[in-house]
Amino acid sequence: MLAMQRDSPAVTVVVGMIGLAAAMGIGRFAFTPLMPLMQAHSALTLAQGGWLAAANYAGYLAGALLCVAANPDPGSATRAGLAGVALSTLAMGLTAEFQWALAWRFVAGVTSAFVLVGISAWALPRLARAERAHWAGGVFAGVGVGIMFAGLVSLVLAVRGTAPSTGWLLLGATATLILAVTWRHFSASHAASTADAPIRTERFTADAWLLIGNYGIFGFGYIIPATFLPALARQLLADPAIFGWTWPVFGLAAAVSTVFASLMLRNAAPRRVWAISQVVMAAGVVAPVIAASAGMLVFAAIAVGGTFMIVTMAGMQEARRVAGNGAPRLIAAMTAAFAIGQLLGPIVVGLVSSNTRALSTTSIAAAVLLIASAIVLTASYRPNRAVATI
Repeated sequence: MLAMQRDSPAVTVVVGMIGLAAAMGIGRFAFTPLMPLMQAHSALTLAQGGWLAAANYAGYLAGALLCVAANPDPGSATRAGLAGVALSTLAMGLTAEFQWALAWRFVAGVTSAFVLVGISAWALPRLARAERAHWAGGVFAGVGVGIMFAGLVSLVLAVRGTAPSTGWLLLGATATLILAVTWRHFSASHAASTADAPIRTERFTADAWLLIGNYGIFGFGYIIPATFLPALARQLLADPAIFGWTWPVFGLAAAVSTVFASLMLRNAAPRRVWAISQVVMAAGVVAPVIAASAGMLVFAAIAVGGTFMIVTMAGMQEARRVAGNGAPRLIAAMTAAFAIGQLLGPIVVGLVSSNTRALSTTSIAAAVLLIASAIVLTASYRPNRAVATI
C-alpha cells in the first residue's frame, strides 16, 4: 500500500512541486528578492549583485553539464541537489565575505541543476504512465511557489528592517525541512523502473540541437528581469511595503501559469506554447525600458513570471517528444544551454555599467532574441517529422 501511495500521481505532483520550490525558488532565485536588502544593509552594488547572480548561473551550467556527462539516477541526483541547496542557503546567512558568498551561490547553482534535471526525469514519466501527463503543471508550479515564498519572506524582512542574513537562514531551514520530507520518495530504488530507461548517449538529432539552441536564447531573454526586477522597483519606489511585492507577484504568476497551461492548453503542441510564451515574455522584458513606472514593473512581473515556467515545462515536454527515452540527457543539455544564456545576462550588466542604462540595453537585445527564437520554433515545428542525427 505504501508503494502504491508513493507511486500515485497526486504524490508525484506534491513531492515534485515542493522539491522544485526548494531548489529553484530558494536555491536559484532567493537572491533576487534579498538583493535590495543586501544593498541596504551591506552596501552591495548592482555590479556585485550581477557577479553573485553570475556565480549561481555558472554553477547551474556546471551542474547541468555534470548531468549530461554522468547520467545520474534521477532520485540520487535530486537528493544530492536538495542537500546542497539547503547547505549553501544556510551558509549564505552565516558569511559576510563577498568571496564566500560567490562560492556558496555557485554551489547552489550546481545543486539546483541536479534537482531540476532529476525531478523532470523522475516526475514526467510517472505522470505519463498514470495517464496524468497534464498534471505536470502542478509539478512545475513549485518553482513559482518557491519564488513567491522567498519573496514574501523578503518583503516581511524589508518592512521590519531585518538583516538579510535572517532571510537566508529561514529559507535554508525551509529547504532542509523539504529535504527531510521528500528524502524517501527520491530513493534510488524507487526512482528506477523499467519505464524510466537509462539516459541514452547517442548523438543528438538536428531537431534536438534546435531545442538546445533556442532554450539557451530563452535563458538569456528572461534573466534580466528575473535578476534585477526587485532592484529596479527599489529605485522607483521608496517604500519596501510596495516595491517588495514585485517578486511575490512574479512567483504567483509563475505558479498559476503552469497549472493554467497544463489544463487549458493540454491539446496544444508544446513547441507552439513555448513560442507564444516567448513573445509575451519579450513584451515583459522590454516594458520597464519603455516606461520606468510601477505599472510597467507589475506588467513585467506578470508577463515574465507568467511565461518563464510555461516555457520550461513546454521545453521539457518537447524534449520527451523529440528524444523519447533519451529525454533526460536532452533535458540536461537544454538546461546547460539555458545556463549559458542566463550567465551572459548578469555578466554583461556587470561589465557594461553599474547603472540602469546597462539593464535597458540588455533588455532590448533580449526581447529581440526572444521574438526571433519564437519565429524559428514556430517555423520548425513538424509533428511527425523524422530528423537526421548529427
